Amino acid sequence: MSEFFKKLFGGSRPQNKQNTVDHPIGQKQNDTFEDAMSEIAADAVDKFGVQAGNGLDLTPGSLAAVESLLSELSERSGDLTVEQESEIVQLLGAYILEVGRREFGGKYSWYEAGNEPVLVVGQPVFSIAMIPGDKVRGRLRGDEADNIPFFYDGFAERARRAEPGDAITYV
Repeated sequence: MSEFFKKLFGGSRPQNKQNTVDHPIGQKQNDTFEDAMSEIAADAVDKFGVQAGNGLDLTPGSLAAVESLLSELSERSGDLTVEQESEIVQLLGAYILEVGRREFGGKYSWYEAGNEPVLVVGQPVFSIAMIPGDKVRGRLRGDEADNIPFFYDGFAERARRAEPGDAITYV
């Protein structure tokens, strides 16, 4: 079991088998989930902060530093083990989610089909969700179309102009 899962769930994965992003995790568990995600984002700052020019401050503007970091890492992605790639995706994915939570609030849930966390903002009026794992993985593998600031800007703009009843997921 990865350190990521251990931090999030105290050593065991959630038992909810629902394959949607709109299921809230119980309030007591959600508080722990939010604390764990915040801690994982802080771990990303600790691990990559110097390499990112100390530009990781959990603000939307810092996502340019994440993009630069992933661009640099992509040059060596062929040398990464599956475990190393997974750790980078988990750490930087949590970082991006925490940037979103700090800007828009919201709650973390678990997206079972993708086996990863999701940030959902605006509930119960609307539901704008973000799942950054595939974008981080794609960018790490060198796909410039998986630009992290562009991805986040799309999510942020939609969250700002959401209307009652909207249900949109950014992946």
